[in-house]
Amino acid sequence: MIFDLAFLLPLVILAFVVLGMAIRILREYERGVVFTLGRFTGVKGPGLVLIVPYVQQMVRVDLRVTVLDVPSQDVITRDNVSVKVNAVVYYRVVESDKAVIQVQNFHQATSELAQTTLRSVLGKHELDELLSERDKMNADIQEILDAQTDTWGIKVANVELKHVDLGETMVRVMARQAEAERERRARIINAEGEEQAARKLLEAARVLGEVPEAMQLRYLSTLAAIGTQNSTTIVFPFPTEFSQWLSRLQSAGDRPASPPS
Repeated sequence: MIFDLAFLLPLVILAFVVLGMAIRILREYERGVVFTLGRFTGVKGPGLVLIVPYVQQMVRVDLRVTVLDVPSQDVITRDNVSVKVNAVVYYRVVESDKAVIQVQNFHQATSELAQTTLRSVLGKHELDELLSERDKMNADIQEILDAQTDTWGIKVANVELKHVDLGETMVRVMARQAEAERERRARIINAEGEEQAARKLLEAARVLGEVPEAMQLRYLSTLAAIGTQNSTTIVFPFPTEFSQWLSRLQSAGDRPASPPS
């Protein structure tokens, strides 16, 4: 009996070891790519997975969205401006077998591809476009990355440019440009205001010229405004009828005298 226990104990221990090596538990967001004697035989999970030790190997793949921080890249724009740009890439694995078989390290490969694509896409645009049309830049980079990583079983969900760092010289140049632009707009607004005021004055002059009584009322309102001020100036209104009588008298005096008959 003692001999039987001594013989069975190693077998029981070996069975537990083999069973521990054969059992795999995959979470909901994990998949296992199984290879049998080096050949791909399927994707398993989530839950309890059994494999044959030493005959089968399993590679775990995380299906959750991965945030990839792209390091700052030196980019020369189309208008020959040197800037430093970094970005964030959001991607996830959609086909576990391709992510393991088609590329050695899909995370590193995606990072390197994102860096080269960032320099290539941004180098085709001018600095003003880079600063004002970030959504378009993000969409272009995301589309190119998604197309190139499709063979790796990876889906690029989103790309966001984080920072665009300019040199001190370029910052001063842009500040002067912005100041000149604001000054130009101020001059245009001032000129438009003067034009509108001139048009209104012209319309008022036409109305006052058509109705002489309106000019007289204007005189009276001006006198009322002057009377409310602390001024020693005395203004006497000049009747418009008197000025018209003087005009007719001057016109009659300027006529040539008729020759005596």
